Amino acid sequence: MPDQPTDFPPLWTSAEIEAATGGKLSGPSFEAVGVTYNSREIAPGDLFLALRGARDGHDFAAAAFSAGAAGAITEHPVEGGSAVVVSDTLRALEALGAASRERSPHVRRGAVTGSVGKTSVTQAIKAGLDLAGPAHASIRSYNNHIGVPLTLARMPRTTTRAVFEIGMNAPGEIAPLSKLVRPHAACVTTVGPVHIEAFADGEAGVAAEKASIFEGLAPDGVAVLNGDVGYAAVLDAAARTAGARRVTFGAEAGHDARLLDFQPGPEGARVRAELFGKPIDFALRQSGFHWGLNSLCVLLMLEALEVPVETGLAALADFEPLAGRGQTRVVAAAGGTFTLIDESYNANPLSMAAGFRSLGARPVAPGARRIVVLTDMLELGDQSRALHEGLATPINLADLDLVHTAGPEMKRLHDVLPPDRRGLWRETAAELAEEAAELVAPGDVVMVKGSNGSKASLVAKALAALGGAA
Repeated sequence: MPDQPTDFPPLWTSAEIEAATGGKLSGPSFEAVGVTYNSREIAPGDLFLALRGARDGHDFAAAAFSAGAAGAITEHPVEGGSAVVVSDTLRALEALGAASRERSPHVRRGAVTGSVGKTSVTQAIKAGLDLAGPAHASIRSYNNHIGVPLTLARMPRTTTRAVFEIGMNAPGEIAPLSKLVRPHAACVTTVGPVHIEAFADGEAGVAAEKASIFEGLAPDGVAVLNGDVGYAAVLDAAARTAGARRVTFGAEAGHDARLLDFQPGPEGARVRAELFGKPIDFALRQSGFHWGLNSLCVLLMLEALEVPVETGLAALADFEPLAGRGQTRVVAAAGGTFTLIDESYNANPLSMAAGFRSLGARPVAPGARRIVVLTDMLELGDQSRALHEGLATPINLADLDLVHTAGPEMKRLHDVLPPDRRGLWRETAAELAEEAAELVAPGDVVMVKGSNGSKASLVAKALAALGGAA
């Protein structure tokens, strides 16, 4: 087994893992510096979690040890290295996460949920926490029953502040994860028709589920609420029930953080707002209109986690769009350049409308076009047809020039668009990607957006491949 790193303290010792999980060590004692359940991501010194899912993690224990795992958590002894043997590895992961939280009572913890913007807001908060001291956060979209306890279990002993993303696909998922994190501050970015096929009462059920994040708040915790959403009263009632200090953000009068103006530009945007009654004016690297409210949510969360507003503003000024969530590049293709806005990671009616508005505000050269390429929005249940057809309204309001679409649900939008806005439609994103060169011309600004499962990223990659960054 490769030597374990020795330049920083271990994340876990086998004795600590035994105490946290109630398991029993099989083999020599060990120290781990990281935690993962993916044997392909093992770094020397990591702890390997043999989770059972579509594949049984125990089948990959030998590969994990060969890659340098210091030890494992398993449900039976395995060959190749030491393991703490437990009755259920997922429950053991939850126990490890709880133990990590309990051994670091000094850490100020935040939690983020919402129908749109969870990952970007989480990472923007993390950027502010990083400037204030040793910080920790969810990576990628590690926001489910595995990702949340894993993020807790990975929290270094030296952490002073942390933020966790919490998501859901069905009722009853958010509250248990929030209770595991026990945040000092929690926010709901917004509420909209996302994952509604899992809720009998549709968007109202989504709102109640999002509001359940406040059930896990620590005593004297802070609830950061989007006061402009239609279900603001649901969020407020849940925060009251939790005994939280409530702060709100929005564009209407009376909010603790009030958006006054948002001016997008080619390099980002300028925001004018009031924070607890004081005027603030700051720059963003983000140009999407939804980032006006997102930035205020970030500032309120940072304030609740004891980060000065000046630090938060500095973090926002440098925070770049994440991959697939608004990253922008200039592509040098045949005959000239075009601008590609990659929003291909996910989509729902709320984020679609925000994206169209932002694209419509972008300047273009005379004769150039604002183009959007869309793939199906998923998990919309029996409202899917109406919600896809309904995208025509914000597209027309944004005065976009051309709309290319892919997928059976987007065919519904294609059919109701005015003929002069109707671009190509193909059955799949892969088919549309093959015609990437036909979708755009020099000078155009093109945004690609769709649900991850409908493969919008294939079109974004094909457009980027038409040339290099200019």
